[in-house]
Amino acid sequence: MHGSLCVNSSRSSPFFPKIQNFDLSSNYFSGPLPARYIDSFKAIINLTKDASTMTYMGVQDANASIGIYSYSVGIVVKGQDITLNKIFVMWAIIDLSNNKFDGEIPKVIGKLRSLKGLNLSHNNLSGYIPSSIGSLTSLEWLDLSSNKLVGRIPRELLNLTALSTLNLSMNELIGCIPHGKQFNTFGNTSYEGNKGLHGFPLSSDCNNNELPPPSNLLEEGGSKSKIGFGWKVVLLGYGCGVVLGLGVGYVVFQTGKPKWIVSLVEDHIEKRRRRKPMTGDRNNGRRRI
Repeated sequence: MHGSLCVNSSRSSPFFPKIQNFDLSSNYFSGPLPARYIDSFKAIINLTKDASTMTYMGVQDANASIGIYSYSVGIVVKGQDITLNKIFVMWAIIDLSNNKFDGEIPKVIGKLRSLKGLNLSHNNLSGYIPSSIGSLTSLEWLDLSSNKLVGRIPRELLNLTALSTLNLSMNELIGCIPHGKQFNTFGNTSYEGNKGLHGFPLSSDCNNNELPPPSNLLEEGGSKSKIGFGWKVVLLGYGCGVVLGLGVGYVVFQTGKPKWIVSLVEDHIEKRRRRKPMTGDRNNGRRRI
């Protein structure tokens, strides 16, 4: 299937309010991600949790001897292709991978608090990773690999304490990888292909590669310099400049080159010398009056 999923309808009724598994992977869909669809997934936003009974999605069939027909589905769970003979009602998954979606990831996706898996990999998505994803506290796997995402990894993702699989590889992310909680369990493969990332578990040290925060060049009081290359280099450059300046000046006035500088100085001295007698005569004249 191909085309855009962008909705231009002015209807107020929600789209797919009862859907829990939204899988359109491995097609040729293009355009922005369907934010209006996502905002209408009421079942994922307010999924009723009842762990006391193991129930599965299905339909009641009055003509069948078993009474209930359970649905089955093939999905990608934590990077592995799995066929579920029965779909547990507590599972909520969105898989839009392997398409041609572009634009930014909509912030509204952070409303789907019951979401277990989110796979938006292998598209043309750009922009930043929205911090609202940090609200998906039930999320167990997140795959945003092979896109054009930029910027830093939001620290809000540290709130995803149920996350066991993360893949942000092959993007254009920069900065320090968040440290702590579940992020301490992810390996290099979660971040490979992002040349601007630093910190654990990568080999490049975050402290040495992190850009310094913007600040004034001088501390309060203006007595100490905070120039990044240090006071020793500044002092060395200052000394070299003084020595060079004195050397050039000596050569100029000894050799007479460039002559226009010497003549300019001599003319100035001569003008000052001529003014002194005239000033004296004027003063004498005033005293006589």
